[in-house]
Amino acid sequence: MNDDAQILIARLLTHQTLRRDDKMVKRALSDDLFRTEVDKRLLESGLKLIDNVYADHVTLALHRNVEPKIFGAKDVWQNNNFGLTRDGVALLVVLWAQIILPKRQRQETHQAIDVDQSDMFDKDNPIPRAEDTSIGISYTTLLADFGDKLGKKTRMDMNLGLLSKLGFIERRGDVILEGPLLDLLMDTDLLKERIINGALAEVFKRAPLAVARRRPASEAANDAASTEAAPAEPVAADAPADAPDTQG
Repeated sequence: MNDDAQILIARLLTHQTLRRDDKMVKRALSDDLFRTEVDKRLLESGLKLIDNVYADHVTLALHRNVEPKIFGAKDVWQNNNFGLTRDGVALLVVLWAQIILPKRQRQETHQAIDVDQSDMFDKDNPIPRAEDTSIGISYTTLLADFGDKLGKKTRMDMNLGLLSKLGFIERRGDVILEGPLLDLLMDTDLLKERIINGALAEVFKRAPLAVARRRPASEAANDAASTEAAPAEPVAADAPADAPDTQG
């Protein structure tokens, strides 16, 4: 068991992400003894396994307990935005809101992309995989809707290239798709709360929960792109073990 734990951790450090259906990952997610051994090994190195039932991959991140010692070692607390500028982080929030929030809704209602109507027994089935529920967005539409707020075409192209390199998105022609890390390293509960119950509640002058039920994800993304506070939030919780030397 010890050797298997070592191999799994080494593979995660090498490849950054592994699919949930990988044989060793499946074992870590289902075998309590094996998971305990993996977690123990990681904790000894200041790391933790990031697993999200809504994501098709797993990854590693710094453990919360060691973040101050790593990112607070200098006079100024280092950030964890992977070298992204303000407009780059805002773009990341926009993409997360446009891709992940609708995907989560489809997963929670057990609605796959190619199914027009849910089966009455769907909720007895496992949560659909991300690749069966995640729909990309058009680059042309993204540029038309948010280009002026996110640095226009040149800046957006540069930031999209960086987000793709980091593993947050994948690009296939005109379509921007969810990458392995988009639904892993974004703190969904915190980010959704701040986008929907924060700026949107102020705009609509309604109770936060009422706003959360009615506000479309596309409008939430628009507010995230234009608000001053948005760029500081996306990856504040966790960062992959081989990320640039910024906050985890």
